[in-house]
Amino acid sequence: MNLNFEHRSTAHCETGVISNLMNFYGIKLSEPMAFGIGAGLFFVCMPFVPFKGNMMKFSFRTLPGAVFKHSMKNLKIKVGRKNRFFNKEKAMKKVDDLLAQGIPVGNVVGLYFLPHTPLRIHFNAHHLCVIGKEGDIYTVSDPTVASIQNLSSDVLKKVRFSRGMLRPQGKMYWIKEKPNESLDLKSAIIKGIKTTCYNMLDIPILPIGVNGITSLSKQIRNIEKKYGEQDALFFLATLLQAMEEFGTGGAGFRFLYSAFLYEAAEVLQKMKLKVLAEEMSIIGDLWRAFALECGRKFKNRSNESCNELADRLLVIAEKEKRFFVSLRKFINTECKK
Repeated sequence: MNLNFEHRSTAHCETGVISNLMNFYGIKLSEPMAFGIGAGLFFVCMPFVPFKGNMMKFSFRTLPGAVFKHSMKNLKIKVGRKNRFFNKEKAMKKVDDLLAQGIPVGNVVGLYFLPHTPLRIHFNAHHLCVIGKEGDIYTVSDPTVASIQNLSSDVLKKVRFSRGMLRPQGKMYWIKEKPNESLDLKSAIIKGIKTTCYNMLDIPILPIGVNGITSLSKQIRNIEKKYGEQDALFFLATLLQAMEEFGTGGAGFRFLYSAFLYEAAEVLQKMKLKVLAEEMSIIGDLWRAFALECGRKFKNRSNESCNELADRLLVIAEKEKRFFVSLRKFINTECKK
Protein backbone atom coordinates (compact mmCIF):
# COMPACT_ATOMS: atom_id res chain seq x y z
CA MET A 1 0.00 0.00 0.00
CA ASN A 2 1.39 3.35 -1.08
CA LEU A 3 -0.28 6.70 -0.50
CA ASN A 4 -0.84 9.18 -3.31
CA PHE A 5 1.91 11.42 -1.95
CA GLU A 6 3.69 13.95 -4.15
CA HIS A 7 7.42 13.96 -3.41
CA ARG A 8 9.12 17.34 -3.81
CA SER A 9 12.76 18.10 -3.11
CA THR A 10 13.51 20.97 -0.73
CA ALA A 11 16.51 22.66 0.88
CA HIS A 12 15.86 21.48 4.43
CA CYS A 13 14.44 18.22 5.73
CA GLU A 14 11.91 19.25 8.41
CA THR A 15 10.44 22.19 6.50
CA GLY A 16 10.35 19.99 3.40
CA VAL A 17 8.35 17.31 5.22
CA ILE A 18 5.94 19.96 6.53
CA SER A 19 5.43 21.47 3.08
CA ASN A 20 4.90 18.06 1.47
CA LEU A 21 2.51 16.92 4.22
CA MET A 22 0.41 20.03 3.77
CA ASN A 23 0.42 19.50 0.01
CA PHE A 24 -0.85 15.95 0.58
CA TYR A 25 -3.87 17.44 2.34
CA GLY A 26 -4.49 19.95 -0.45
CA ILE A 27 -2.88 23.00 1.21
CA LYS A 28 -0.10 24.80 -0.66
CA LEU A 29 2.47 25.85 1.92
CA SER A 30 5.98 26.63 0.73
CA GLU A 31 9.11 25.56 2.56
CA PRO A 32 10.06 29.18 3.49
CA MET A 33 6.54 29.80 4.82
CA ALA A 34 6.71 26.64 6.94
CA PHE A 35 10.08 27.75 8.28
CA GLY A 36 8.88 31.26 9.12
CA ILE A 37 5.56 30.46 10.79
CA GLY A 38 7.31 27.62 12.63
CA ALA A 39 9.88 30.08 14.03
CA GLY A 40 12.78 27.95 12.86
CA LEU A 41 15.50 30.61 12.75
CA PHE A 42 17.75 30.39 15.79
CA PHE A 43 21.33 30.40 17.03
CA VAL A 44 23.03 28.71 19.95
CA CYS A 45 26.61 27.79 20.78
CA MET A 46 26.31 25.22 23.54
CA PRO A 47 29.12 25.77 26.06
CA PHE A 48 29.13 22.29 27.61
CA VAL A 49 29.34 20.32 24.34
CA PRO A 50 32.87 19.47 23.13
CA PHE A 51 33.73 20.86 19.73
CA LYS A 52 36.00 18.11 18.36
CA GLY A 53 34.01 16.25 15.73
CA ASN A 54 30.70 17.44 17.13
CA MET A 55 28.74 19.81 14.93
CA MET A 56 25.88 19.73 17.43
CA LYS A 57 27.78 22.28 19.52
CA PHE A 58 26.41 24.90 17.13
CA SER A 59 22.82 25.18 15.98
CA PHE A 60 21.33 27.66 13.55
CA ARG A 61 17.80 26.32 13.99
CA THR A 62 15.45 25.27 16.77
CA LEU A 63 15.30 21.72 18.16
CA PRO A 64 14.19 18.90 15.84
CA GLY A 65 10.40 18.85 15.62
CA ALA A 66 9.97 22.40 16.90
CA VAL A 67 9.24 23.85 13.46
CA PHE A 68 6.48 21.28 12.90
CA LYS A 69 5.09 21.88 16.38
CA HIS A 70 4.98 25.67 16.12
CA SER A 71 3.81 25.86 12.51
CA MET A 72 0.91 23.49 13.16
CA LYS A 73 0.02 25.29 16.40
CA ASN A 74 0.06 28.68 14.71
CA LEU A 75 -2.09 27.35 11.87
CA LYS A 76 -4.42 25.64 14.40
CA ILE A 77 -4.04 22.23 12.77
CA LYS A 78 -4.66 19.11 14.85
CA VAL A 79 -1.62 16.86 14.92
CA GLY A 80 -0.38 13.73 16.58
CA ARG A 81 3.11 13.35 18.00
CA LYS A 82 4.99 10.62 19.79
CA ASN A 83 8.31 11.85 21.16
CA ARG A 84 9.79 8.52 22.19
CA PHE A 85 9.18 4.79 22.24
CA PHE A 86 10.74 2.30 24.60
CA ASN A 87 9.78 -0.64 22.40
CA LYS A 88 10.98 -0.69 18.79
CA GLU A 89 8.30 -3.09 17.58
CA LYS A 90 5.55 -0.88 18.98
CA ALA A 91 7.14 2.10 17.23
CA MET A 92 7.03 0.29 13.88
CA LYS A 93 3.47 -0.91 14.46
CA LYS A 94 2.34 2.66 15.13
CA VAL A 95 3.65 3.70 11.71
CA ASP A 96 1.90 0.71 10.10
CA ASP A 97 -1.40 1.54 11.80
CA LEU A 98 -1.31 5.15 10.57
CA LEU A 99 -0.40 4.09 7.02
CA ALA A 100 -3.37 1.69 7.06
CA GLN A 101 -5.57 4.74 7.78
CA GLY A 102 -4.08 6.58 4.80
CA ILE A 103 -1.97 8.91 6.94
CA PRO A 104 1.63 9.78 5.97
CA VAL A 105 3.97 9.83 8.95
CA GLY A 106 6.90 12.17 9.61
CA ASN A 107 9.86 10.52 11.31
CA VAL A 108 13.00 11.85 12.96
CA VAL A 109 15.91 9.57 12.09
CA GLY A 110 19.67 9.22 12.20
CA LEU A 111 21.35 10.22 8.95
CA TYR A 112 24.40 7.96 9.08
CA PHE A 113 22.76 4.65 8.17
CA LEU A 114 20.40 5.93 5.48
CA PRO A 115 21.51 4.12 2.28
CA HIS A 116 20.25 6.80 -0.12
CA THR A 117 22.45 9.61 1.15
CA PRO A 118 26.21 9.93 0.58
CA LEU A 119 26.58 11.86 3.86
CA ARG A 120 28.12 9.74 6.60
CA ILE A 121 27.44 12.06 9.51
CA HIS A 122 26.19 10.99 12.93
CA PHE A 123 23.30 13.44 12.86
CA ASN A 124 20.18 12.26 14.67
CA ALA A 125 17.82 15.07 13.68
CA HIS A 126 17.07 14.24 10.06
CA HIS A 127 13.42 14.19 8.92
CA LEU A 128 11.66 12.06 6.34
CA CYS A 129 8.09 10.98 5.70
CA VAL A 130 6.93 7.36 5.51
CA ILE A 131 4.31 7.16 2.76
CA GLY A 132 3.75 3.46 2.09
CA LYS A 133 4.65 -0.16 2.72
CA GLU A 134 4.72 -3.30 0.60
CA GLY A 135 5.66 -6.43 2.49
CA ASP A 136 8.81 -5.64 4.44
CA ILE A 137 9.71 -2.55 2.40
CA TYR A 138 8.72 0.98 3.37
CA THR A 139 8.36 3.81 0.87
CA VAL A 140 9.75 7.09 2.16
CA SER A 141 9.84 10.67 0.96
CA ASP A 142 13.11 12.29 2.01
CA PRO A 143 12.86 15.89 0.76
CA THR A 144 16.64 16.32 0.62
CA VAL A 145 16.97 13.81 -2.24
CA ALA A 146 15.51 13.86 -5.75
CA SER A 147 13.18 10.86 -5.68
CA ILE A 148 11.13 8.56 -3.46
CA GLN A 149 13.20 5.90 -1.70
CA ASN A 150 12.64 2.39 -0.36
CA LEU A 151 13.88 1.24 3.04
CA SER A 152 13.66 -2.22 4.55
CA SER A 153 11.91 -2.56 7.87
CA ASP A 154 15.25 -3.30 9.55
CA VAL A 155 16.90 -0.16 8.12
CA LEU A 156 13.97 2.09 9.04
CA LYS A 157 13.98 0.68 12.55
CA LYS A 158 17.73 1.20 12.80
CA VAL A 159 17.65 4.86 11.75
CA ARG A 160 14.62 5.60 13.93
CA PHE A 161 16.56 4.33 16.93
CA SER A 162 20.03 5.62 16.10
CA ARG A 163 22.27 6.09 19.10
CA GLY A 164 24.27 9.13 20.12
CA MET A 165 23.47 12.74 20.86
CA LEU A 166 19.79 13.69 20.30
CA ARG A 167 18.89 10.06 19.57
CA PRO A 168 15.41 10.06 18.05
CA GLN A 169 13.98 7.06 19.97
CA GLY A 170 11.35 6.48 17.30
CA LYS A 171 10.10 10.09 17.32
CA MET A 172 7.23 10.57 14.86
CA TYR A 173 4.49 13.05 13.98
CA TRP A 174 1.47 13.33 11.69
CA ILE A 175 -1.54 15.46 10.81
CA LYS A 176 -4.69 14.05 12.41
CA GLU A 177 -7.30 15.46 10.05
CA LYS A 178 -7.44 17.39 6.80
CA PRO A 179 -6.74 21.08 7.48
CA ASN A 180 -9.41 23.64 6.72
CA GLU A 181 -8.63 25.44 3.46
CA SER A 182 -9.47 28.77 5.09
CA LEU A 183 -6.42 28.75 7.35
CA ASP A 184 -5.59 32.02 9.07
CA LEU A 185 -2.18 32.39 7.46
CA LYS A 186 -1.88 36.06 8.40
CA SER A 187 -2.17 35.34 12.10
CA ALA A 188 0.27 32.42 11.82
CA ILE A 189 2.85 34.64 10.10
CA ILE A 190 2.63 37.30 12.80
CA LYS A 191 2.92 34.74 15.61
CA GLY A 192 5.88 33.06 13.92
CA ILE A 193 7.72 36.36 13.49
CA LYS A 194 7.12 37.40 17.10
CA THR A 195 8.46 34.09 18.38
CA THR A 196 11.56 34.33 16.20
CA CYS A 197 12.25 37.87 17.41
CA TYR A 198 11.92 36.71 21.01
CA ASN A 199 14.26 33.76 20.42
CA MET A 200 16.91 35.94 18.80
CA LEU A 201 16.72 38.88 21.22
CA ASP A 202 15.26 37.99 24.59
CA ILE A 203 16.15 34.51 25.88
CA PRO A 204 18.16 35.30 29.03
CA ILE A 205 19.99 31.99 29.58
CA LEU A 206 22.87 30.41 27.68
CA PRO A 207 24.52 31.94 24.58
CA ILE A 208 21.38 32.06 22.45
CA GLY A 209 20.30 34.29 19.58
CA VAL A 210 22.24 37.51 19.01
CA ASN A 211 23.95 37.09 22.39
CA GLY A 212 25.11 33.67 21.24
CA ILE A 213 26.73 35.13 18.13
CA THR A 214 28.55 37.68 20.30
CA SER A 215 29.63 34.88 22.65
CA LEU A 216 30.96 32.86 19.72
CA SER A 217 32.95 35.90 18.60
CA LYS A 218 34.62 36.05 22.02
CA GLN A 219 35.43 32.35 21.88
CA ILE A 220 37.05 32.65 18.47
CA ARG A 221 39.08 35.67 19.60
CA ASN A 222 40.60 33.60 22.43
CA ILE A 223 40.60 30.20 20.79
CA GLU A 224 44.28 29.91 19.91
CA LYS A 225 45.33 31.03 23.39
CA LYS A 226 42.95 28.56 25.04
CA TYR A 227 43.35 25.48 22.82
CA GLY A 228 46.50 26.01 20.77
CA GLU A 229 46.77 26.54 17.03
CA GLN A 230 45.89 23.00 15.93
CA ASP A 231 42.77 22.63 18.08
CA ALA A 232 41.72 26.16 17.11
CA LEU A 233 41.62 24.96 13.50
CA PHE A 234 39.51 21.95 14.56
CA PHE A 235 37.10 24.36 16.25
CA LEU A 236 36.77 26.41 13.04
CA ALA A 237 36.36 23.25 10.95
CA THR A 238 33.55 22.04 13.20
CA LEU A 239 31.85 25.43 12.99
CA LEU A 240 32.27 25.43 9.22
CA GLN A 241 30.59 22.03 8.94
CA ALA A 242 27.66 23.27 11.02
CA MET A 243 27.33 26.36 8.82
CA GLU A 244 27.75 24.94 5.34
CA GLU A 245 27.68 21.14 5.24
CA PHE A 246 25.15 20.26 7.91
CA GLY A 247 21.50 20.94 7.08
CA THR A 248 21.24 24.40 5.57
CA GLY A 249 23.46 26.00 8.20
CA GLY A 250 24.07 29.64 8.94
CA ALA A 251 23.76 31.48 5.64
CA GLY A 252 21.20 29.04 4.21
CA PHE A 253 18.72 29.58 7.01
CA ARG A 254 19.07 33.37 6.61
CA PHE A 255 18.25 33.08 2.91
CA LEU A 256 15.30 30.82 3.75
CA TYR A 257 14.00 33.38 6.25
CA SER A 258 14.44 36.13 3.67
CA ALA A 259 12.27 34.14 1.24
CA PHE A 260 9.66 33.77 3.99
CA LEU A 261 9.55 37.54 4.53
CA TYR A 262 9.05 38.10 0.80
CA GLU A 263 6.05 35.76 0.87
CA ALA A 264 4.77 37.28 4.11
CA ALA A 265 4.87 40.74 2.53
CA GLU A 266 2.40 39.59 -0.14
CA VAL A 267 0.10 37.79 2.31
CA LEU A 268 0.01 40.68 4.79
CA GLN A 269 0.16 43.38 2.09
CA LYS A 270 3.04 45.00 3.94
CA MET A 271 5.73 45.82 1.40
CA LYS A 272 8.14 47.02 4.10
CA LEU A 273 8.74 43.35 4.81
CA LYS A 274 10.43 43.07 1.41
CA VAL A 275 12.93 45.69 2.51
CA LEU A 276 13.60 43.66 5.65
CA ALA A 277 13.89 40.53 3.50
CA GLU A 278 16.66 42.21 1.52
CA GLU A 279 18.44 43.08 4.77
CA MET A 280 18.29 39.45 5.85
CA SER A 281 19.76 38.37 2.50
CA ILE A 282 22.68 40.72 3.11
CA ILE A 283 23.18 39.16 6.55
CA GLY A 284 23.14 35.75 4.87
CA ASP A 285 25.92 36.93 2.54
CA LEU A 286 27.96 37.97 5.58
CA TRP A 287 27.54 34.51 7.14
CA ARG A 288 28.64 32.89 3.88
CA ALA A 289 31.70 35.14 3.64
CA PHE A 290 32.56 34.28 7.25
CA ALA A 291 32.23 30.57 6.49
CA LEU A 292 34.47 30.96 3.44
CA GLU A 293 37.20 32.60 5.52
CA CYS A 294 36.92 29.86 8.17
CA GLY A 295 37.48 27.29 5.43
CA ARG A 296 40.38 29.19 3.94
CA LYS A 297 42.05 29.50 7.34
CA PHE A 298 41.56 25.80 8.08
CA LYS A 299 43.29 24.96 4.76
CA ASN A 300 46.06 27.48 5.42
CA ARG A 301 45.00 29.64 2.47
CA SER A 302 44.19 32.77 4.41
CA ASN A 303 46.21 35.32 6.37
CA GLU A 304 43.12 36.38 8.31
CA SER A 305 43.63 36.09 12.06
CA CYS A 306 41.18 34.73 14.62
CA ASN A 307 40.73 38.31 15.82
CA GLU A 308 39.61 39.33 12.34
CA LEU A 309 37.22 36.38 12.14
CA ALA A 310 35.83 37.42 15.53
CA ASP A 311 35.36 40.96 14.22
CA ARG A 312 33.32 39.59 11.32
CA LEU A 313 30.98 37.89 13.79
CA LEU A 314 30.56 41.08 15.79
CA VAL A 315 29.43 42.85 12.63
CA ILE A 316 26.95 40.02 11.97
CA ALA A 317 25.67 40.13 15.56
CA GLU A 318 25.10 43.89 15.41
CA LYS A 319 23.29 43.65 12.07
CA GLU A 320 21.09 40.80 13.29
CA LYS A 321 20.25 42.73 16.45
CA ARG A 322 19.21 45.80 14.47
CA PHE A 323 17.30 43.61 12.04
CA PHE A 324 15.23 41.78 14.65
CA VAL A 325 14.58 44.94 16.65
CA SER A 326 13.26 46.59 13.47
CA LEU A 327 11.24 43.52 12.50
CA ARG A 328 9.59 43.28 15.92
CA LYS A 329 8.82 47.00 15.99
CA PHE A 330 7.24 46.76 12.54
CA ILE A 331 5.12 43.72 13.39
CA ASN A 332 3.95 45.21 16.69
CA THR A 333 2.97 48.56 15.18
CA GLU A 334 1.89 47.72 11.62
CA CYS A 335 0.47 44.21 11.92
CA LYS A 336 -1.73 44.26 14.99
CA LYS A 337 -4.20 41.40 14.99
